[in-house]
Amino acid sequence: MNAFSYGVSLYSYTGDMYTVLTLEDAMAEIADLGATGIEILGEGNIPGYPAPTTEWIDTWHGLCERYGLTPTNYGSWIDSRMWRHRDLTADEGAEMLARDLGLAATLGFSFVRPKIGVVSLDLRPHPIWAEVIERNLARAESLGITICPEIHAPTPIKHPVVDDYLEFAERTGSKNFGLLIDTGIFQRAPVTTDHAGLSEEAQEEGWRRPLAVPMADLVDVLEHVVFIQAKFFDIDADLTDATLPWREIVETLVEHGYTGWLSSEYEGERTPYRSLEQVRRQHALLRALEAGARG
Repeated sequence: MNAFSYGVSLYSYTGDMYTVLTLEDAMAEIADLGATGIEILGEGNIPGYPAPTTEWIDTWHGLCERYGLTPTNYGSWIDSRMWRHRDLTADEGAEMLARDLGLAATLGFSFVRPKIGVVSLDLRPHPIWAEVIERNLARAESLGITICPEIHAPTPIKHPVVDDYLEFAERTGSKNFGLLIDTGIFQRAPVTTDHAGLSEEAQEEGWRRPLAVPMADLVDVLEHVVFIQAKFFDIDADLTDATLPWREIVETLVEHGYTGWLSSEYEGERTPYRSLEQVRRQHALLRALEAGARG
């Protein structure tokens, strides 16, 4: 019987890594909870990015082998507004994505999430996005990587941004392009967590105002979904999540045949060690729900 694969984004541990966790500590923690996938942010987790040393690359592969971890999704940032006086050109953006695809392949990743700068609070990507990705589809194919832009709150599934992605998929017919779903779009209750560096308006739009996207909308696009970031904020000691409908999410995925990755992305309170316990609770909850859904 096909089942989900479980992983963890190093983003989940970012708040702790600066104080208590090394890369190996994080990998050991991921392996200990029974997960087999590891997801990273290129700029945030690779020393010397975009040109890590050979020694670090060898260490990365050695640690993945030691802890039985598969590199899953590589988060790429293409900053369309890195200069104040002008936007990034499509040529520049395509070169950045090509660079990150190469680095992701060197590190063994199968998915790359390109985060291209947005032009609105509902996360409409900069107009160069389509050309940047299309010019890299052949490279992605040659490297065995799927490029998957993220559907993230406050963008619901029924939205022009997603319509454009679906049109792009149909027009190119590429098997190396798909959608990444962030489960924060299914959030049903507000959270109070603040994220440093974001305006109050952005935080209100991002997760304090739940989208409550219905499962029927997920079903409509599931054939295009290649990766799921299991975003969450808080799970209590009884394995209850007051903000996200995990039973509905898991049952929908099982019923409609999704067998890809669920990669934990904790975005709750950033106090030392809390993320470690929270990710463990999420994996226990998701595994129990999957077992129940599969009978």
